[in-house]
Amino acid sequence: MSKELVWHKVLDNKEDLVEGRVMSVTAGHTGICLTHFEGKICALDNKCPHQGGPLGEGSIENGMLRCPWHGWDFHPCTGLPPGGYDDGVRTFEVKEEQGAIYVGVEEEAPHETTVSDVMVQTMINWGVNRVFGMVGHSNLGFADALRRQEEKGNLKYFGIRHEGAASFAASAYGKLTGKPAGCFAIAGPGSTNMFTGMWDAKVDRAPLLALTGQVDTQVLGTGNFQELDLVRAFDTVAEFNHRVQKDSRHSELMTLAVKHAILRRDVSHLTFPDEVQELPAPNKRAKGPEDRITPMTIAPPKESFEKALELLNEAKRPAIVVGHGARFHMDKVIRFAEKLNCPVMTTFKGKGQISDHHPLGCGVLGRSGTPIASWFMNESDLLLVVGASFSKHTGVTPKKPTIQIDFDPLALSKFHRVDAAVWGEISVTMEMLDEQVSNLTNKEDRTEEIAERWEIWKTEKAKRLIEDHEKGVSSIAVFDALNHHAPEDAIMCVDVGNNAYSFGRYYESKKHNSFLMSGYLGSIGFALPAALGAYAAVENERPIIVVAGDGGICQYLAELTTAVKYNMPIKVIVLNNNELGKISKEQRAGELDVWATDLTNPEFAEYATGCGAKGILVTERDQLDDAMKVLMTYDGPALLEVKADVDLI
Repeated sequence: MSKELVWHKVLDNKEDLVEGRVMSVTAGHTGICLTHFEGKICALDNKCPHQGGPLGEGSIENGMLRCPWHGWDFHPCTGLPPGGYDDGVRTFEVKEEQGAIYVGVEEEAPHETTVSDVMVQTMINWGVNRVFGMVGHSNLGFADALRRQEEKGNLKYFGIRHEGAASFAASAYGKLTGKPAGCFAIAGPGSTNMFTGMWDAKVDRAPLLALTGQVDTQVLGTGNFQELDLVRAFDTVAEFNHRVQKDSRHSELMTLAVKHAILRRDVSHLTFPDEVQELPAPNKRAKGPEDRITPMTIAPPKESFEKALELLNEAKRPAIVVGHGARFHMDKVIRFAEKLNCPVMTTFKGKGQISDHHPLGCGVLGRSGTPIASWFMNESDLLLVVGASFSKHTGVTPKKPTIQIDFDPLALSKFHRVDAAVWGEISVTMEMLDEQVSNLTNKEDRTEEIAERWEIWKTEKAKRLIEDHEKGVSSIAVFDALNHHAPEDAIMCVDVGNNAYSFGRYYESKKHNSFLMSGYLGSIGFALPAALGAYAAVENERPIIVVAGDGGICQYLAELTTAVKYNMPIKVIVLNNNELGKISKEQRAGELDVWATDLTNPEFAEYATGCGAKGILVTERDQLDDAMKVLMTYDGPALLEVKADVDLI
């Protein structure tokens, strides 16, 4: 018994399809090749039975419809091939009403839950409800499952312009929230484009879920178009790394992928062969985290904790160094510091975890830091290092008695021996120290000294602020203006290069600022995609500011159109000096010639305007104040280009 036909208007005016021509249209979800042959409009299945070529992109030659891919011929109205072969094309009924053309197709069957549906629902059950990616021919089945969940309001999908931006955005989302987001790409080059952002997440211990399409399983290993063994390709970066098969335990596989990302603070990857994505799910039950994940509130071992307690009781001038790993535990760290009245400094990745306006805040330690932080490290008699990795960039001295607290036992004493290596969840450990440190009478109150050192540094900054070589605006002037205009709760996304060093040194973090950067990987181009990730996390609840140089912003400059598309009110500050200034500086320091670091740039403000954002140009220092006001108050994405002096950093 045939199903009742559903009629779809596919052409408003039959005159739009002239005699002897063909076109592709859609009736519901059915692709149709519409033909006009010998005065009659006909409808055929748009897929050639050979390899699915789009017949509506073909042509009628010598009375036959020719497939544009491989030249197979069919009658334009009957769909039959010449020569009596039985591989004809299905036809559909056509009717005309008031000059419009309608095609009748059978009523669609209700959607049957697919493998992709189950896996996407499981992912959402585990809290992964933000995905950045690009839809393409080898991930369409999975993309359709994402679409269904977005239409239900369970997921938000952001289509980006380059898959590298998708993985950077997901990495930034993980750094900001501690939860994984998804990045999504097709087989082959789409997936390999995500590799750098996946590594950024891995080395900065940010959870991330990579989801990739794959060519059909039956052609793997044959050198098929865009074929690449993605499991092998991602084996070095993904902690959990599997191909989805038709007989996989689909919900369990997604559960393990997300669980690894969360608990290991690492990268998980699943790849979906094309033929698996739309298969009916053998088990339609999507799982969730109920009773599947353990609390991480682990107390430290007795021996190392008691050693730390002993050192803290003995110390007269302790100082605290906090890293990115302590970002979700700062209330406990600051409360403990206030009990001891001791200075708190951060790594560059940890910038802003204590405000520079807090009486105990000493800014950033290391190459991107302030002389305040280095002063108090050197003047201390004990360092309490919390969630930091002792990188060379930070330069924590090995010459002071040191307590190190970290959730990862492999991070403890990683580069050299420390006096008390304390493994435990940071909040739990800090609360225990707060409760059990007994000797406070011997502690020096460093509050006044911290205020004095800030005054010395501010005097020095004021001297640098008036320097002018008449070759552009100085970095300190840019960040002095940003100090006055950045909102209290802004999320700051920073690139690499001289702009980042100057930002770390001169921007004074406020109470509720958060900072995102490519820490250990140090990848140029991170800042603008990171802002997309930050927006996905907070939407319009917090302002988002990008700080980048001309070298970094050009890496993913097209993502400005993504911000416009989704009306993300991201504020971008570009320091344009037509040079990879940091590299030029390193060449000079290495007694080498400066070579291949000059840049030819667009007019960034004009480019932003062309993308549909607000573009603002500053060429003189006295324009900065007004320009910053316009930037911060503009209702939508905006870019401020500053013609900068490469030497005044």
